[in-house]
Amino acid sequence: MFDKLFILSQYVTPQLAVSRAAGRLADNDRTPALKNRVVKWFIKRYGVDMSEAAEPDPTTYSSFNAFFTRALKPGIRPVAEGEKTLVSPVDGAISQIGRIAGDRVFQAKGQSFSLLELLGGDSRLAEAFSEGEFSTIYLSPKDYHRIHMPMAGKLREMIYVPGKLFSVNPVTAENVPNLFARNERVVCIFDTAAGPMALVLVGAMIVGSVETPWAGVVAPNSSGVKAITYEGESAISFAKGEEMGRFRLGSTVVMVMPKGSVSWNAEQAAGKLVRMGEAFGQVES
Repeated sequence: MFDKLFILSQYVTPQLAVSRAAGRLADNDRTPALKNRVVKWFIKRYGVDMSEAAEPDPTTYSSFNAFFTRALKPGIRPVAEGEKTLVSPVDGAISQIGRIAGDRVFQAKGQSFSLLELLGGDSRLAEAFSEGEFSTIYLSPKDYHRIHMPMAGKLREMIYVPGKLFSVNPVTAENVPNLFARNERVVCIFDTAAGPMALVLVGAMIVGSVETPWAGVVAPNSSGVKAITYEGESAISFAKGEEMGRFRLGSTVVMVMPKGSVSWNAEQAAGKLVRMGEAFGQVES
């Protein structure tokens, strides 16, 4: 009954207004005493391990978002070596992992979502990943919320796709159809040694914003679908393990690879907790 009420509440809640208001509050740096109380409550409520943070004192962060997107101590997330080793882009829990069935990506029991819609309606992109491989990783409130490159690559295109802001926790994934292809998201396309790679940063209820090192805050955005290409001097290269994005309040990353390009490590399965930098798969081509 609680799960049904939770799902129903998301349909009737003004998702955009609530989430944007939460984002503004999380960015507020004018009331440090209130910020400190909220941050300390959050750490206790969700069991955040501040011993891993580059700055373990929660009172030193200028805002809640500064705390939430905190850096980790150098070397605490070693990046697995190997030219063909693909690593986890984030700390989190694997929601689903496997092969794309044509245009359908498995979401949860009885649910799937459209690859074409996930990538912003671009049939050219969708065709490149048809029958390919995917992994969906959920970041819980306690997790480290920076996103890193699973392998070296060069940014080709970034697409902002407006949408809803449903929660992306497991309960919602099991009950809201087409979830990850209907929420607001930022699609980043990279050229890699394994072919094109899509990292889709999915927004969610209460997520203040999604940002990247090269474009700053990308979502929220008042425009419709917006695509930016990067080529020539504007192309940006990233090393494996380099930061490529941040969630200001938690969400989900969907990684998509072409058919036959990679194989996921056998131990990486739905429900498994992962850490950024750990070996996640192998490049096959």
